[in-house]
Amino acid sequence: MVEPLSFTLTLIGEFVGAELHGAADARISGVSSLELAGDGDLAYVASDRFLKTALASQAGAFVVSRPIETLKKPQLVVANPAYSFALIAQRFFTARYIPRGVAAEVVRGQDIQIGPEVSIWSFVTLDDRARIGARVTLYPGVFIGADSVIGDDSILYPNVVVREGCRVGARVIIHSGTVIGSDGFGYAQHQGRHQKIPQLGGVTIEDDVELGANVTVDRATFGQTVIKRGTKIDNLVQVAHNVVVGEDNILVAQVGIAGSTSLGHHVVVGGQAGLSDHIHIGDQVMIAARSGVARDVESKQIVSGTPAIPHTEWLRLQPLLTRLPEFRQQLREFESRLQSLESAAKAKSKKKKRLR
Repeated sequence: MVEPLSFTLTLIGEFVGAELHGAADARISGVSSLELAGDGDLAYVASDRFLKTALASQAGAFVVSRPIETLKKPQLVVANPAYSFALIAQRFFTARYIPRGVAAEVVRGQDIQIGPEVSIWSFVTLDDRARIGARVTLYPGVFIGADSVIGDDSILYPNVVVREGCRVGARVIIHSGTVIGSDGFGYAQHQGRHQKIPQLGGVTIEDDVELGANVTVDRATFGQTVIKRGTKIDNLVQVAHNVVVGEDNILVAQVGIAGSTSLGHHVVVGGQAGLSDHIHIGDQVMIAARSGVARDVESKQIVSGTPAIPHTEWLRLQPLLTRLPEFRQQLREFESRLQSLESAAKAKSKKKKRLR
């Protein structure tokens, strides 16, 4: 039986620039959550909210933001525990890349370019003039269309489709079932019928982007649909033609973005939110889950609801919504009382006139 690799806390701490509290020679052989960690594992405490769970954890050591005296185990003190923990897991406890070459069953078009140290599995299709960078991994069932480019160190999981004329940057991760460059949804109506508008543009996915499973990014009608550097997109997201998604965005599952809408940098869009076409979302905007955004949103705003409004206004509205039936009944009663008062006033006025 092969013993798992282990590393001293001193070595791990030096890698992330941590301040070590506790036994410097303690050895770590894995990483895990607070709940699942064993005595050879490293876990992290994101905030004081998790302190109770940490005290009950069996982890051998912890990554923390400040020394915790009640936690009687070695600790690596860093500014951002979650970030440092991710770096540690990636550096010490993730399998290293070993290129497997190009399988014999790969279907190749004409004038293909393939970089060094790739891993291209069986039943991958590379159409004419496709260019594959260094250390790229293409799993079974991947299709790369004509004139498309896959950048260095990118990973495309099984059954990813990158249609013709699309460009994927370096260190991009695309999960199974995702389609890049399907036709945009464009039609012209004439005499009650729908005439397809040819979608002649492409898609550009910049460096360090990650796309979840079954994401669809449509090609532009003209020009490019763009996902900019560092953006992370969850499963089942639809990005329509000519959309521009800015740097370091987060799009959560089932988001839909209609055509020609643009998003600034560091935008967060909650699950199942829908964005209308031809609008602009400013930088550092947060859109709550299930919101419907039909107008431009200025930078650094938080919006909620359908139609989306400032989040503070939406919070004030929520208690009132459940009372709408009560308010409706009260309004009817007020109307009835008003009618009674008006009738009584008219009758009194007529009586006075007769007495005169």
